[in-house]
Amino acid sequence: MSREQNAGRELSRGLSNRHIQMIGLGGAIGTGLFLGSAGVIKSAGPGLLMGYALAGLIAFLIMRQLGEMLVDEPVSGSLSYFSKKYCSGFLGYLTGWNYIAAYILVGMAELTAIGKYIQFWWPDVPTWVTAAGFFIAINAMNLLNVRFYGEAEFWFALVKVVAIVAMIGFGSWLLFGPTQPADAALSNLWSHGGFLPHGLGGLLMAMPFIMFAFGGLEFIGFTAGEAAEPRSSIPRAINRVLYRIGIFYIAALAVLLALTPWDTLVASLDHAGDPYSASPFVKILSLLGSDLAAHLLNLVVLTAAMSVYNGVVYCNTRQLFAMAEQNQAPRSFLKLNRNRVPVNALLASALITGIAVVLNYFSPEGVIEILMSLTVSATVINWLLTSYTHLKFRKAKLQKGQALEYASPCHPLSNYLCIGFIVGLLLIMAFIPAIRIAVWLIPLWLLIVYASYRKYQLGLNQQVSYE
Repeated sequence: MSREQNAGRELSRGLSNRHIQMIGLGGAIGTGLFLGSAGVIKSAGPGLLMGYALAGLIAFLIMRQLGEMLVDEPVSGSLSYFSKKYCSGFLGYLTGWNYIAAYILVGMAELTAIGKYIQFWWPDVPTWVTAAGFFIAINAMNLLNVRFYGEAEFWFALVKVVAIVAMIGFGSWLLFGPTQPADAALSNLWSHGGFLPHGLGGLLMAMPFIMFAFGGLEFIGFTAGEAAEPRSSIPRAINRVLYRIGIFYIAALAVLLALTPWDTLVASLDHAGDPYSASPFVKILSLLGSDLAAHLLNLVVLTAAMSVYNGVVYCNTRQLFAMAEQNQAPRSFLKLNRNRVPVNALLASALITGIAVVLNYFSPEGVIEILMSLTVSATVINWLLTSYTHLKFRKAKLQKGQALEYASPCHPLSNYLCIGFIVGLLLIMAFIPAIRIAVWLIPLWLLIVYASYRKYQLGLNQQVSYE
């Protein structure tokens, strides 16, 4: 029995196209924007706008490369399928497990962020207490019917989108309206030490944390495999990536950084020696005396973190279930509860993600930074594999003389640009003391996955010999 037949018989496929589109949209709006931008502002100042624009362009090119493959072969396996087919069995195996690792790390970061947001209202509540509470609640919710998850995630994502648009509008009114705050001015983007107050080096040091913000864009690849009309819906979704980056990141950050000098904001965020003590968006509104707006926005960013973690739990659970079907994960992950949810896969993912609660208990100050760096390492591996796999894919299609309906721009130069950018990003991370461990762990991770793959292959060969 094929994977699709088995999944259709057992799993409850209750997600509508409306759910899938909003899940893909909401995946790109989370901790990377609302909390991760705190460290970026400290390192790069207003120059972060240039960093987000460059990183966003790279992310868009990579999504176009993935989109070209998905339009030509709209399969559920997404990148792991293409890596296996056009590169090697090991790269397909690596891609699947690397996605799981990346999403577990994202889940840990979001749980830590939730604790930071709660401290805006109750500063004395330890981050591990809040992380533990939401960890239990969200995993319990994912044991329910998948349609409940889809509906909840739809409204979570809608709240995030509406809130950012409203935030840009409110910030613009404060900036250009009749009641302009004393320090608000467009010149804040260049008058306090310049557009790049710490030089180009400061911007380069911020790039790993900027890239963290774009990890959620990969949700497009997962949802597109189940789209009713992939040859029209996939290009439309990917082409909108540029608009999302321009509105949700660059426009929002530009407006808010114009409302108060960046160095004033950094000083307020860094009062306890932790630049991730609060969302910079919320802090700016507090500095301007807009307490009600600050409280409402903090509720929104809390919802955003909950939304992303909720999506991560869902994706990891289904990914583990799918890999178990292919004998690439323990068969026990195929077990379903009465709501037809892979319960063992969910529990396994939750058990590992729960390490975030322990980390927040022992070292609450440095957790978010190291988790973001580890997530970047896992994400760039898959982005590197995307560009490399696309090169192999395009070569195979050209050899067969097959036309491509949704060709990625500037092939193969765009592939080499993306690969060079990613390698450069890893080199930058290696020179940042606080996060260089994320780079040194990559070879160890690859060895672990390779050893696991060899064991998997051995098991398959023994099974064939018995038959």
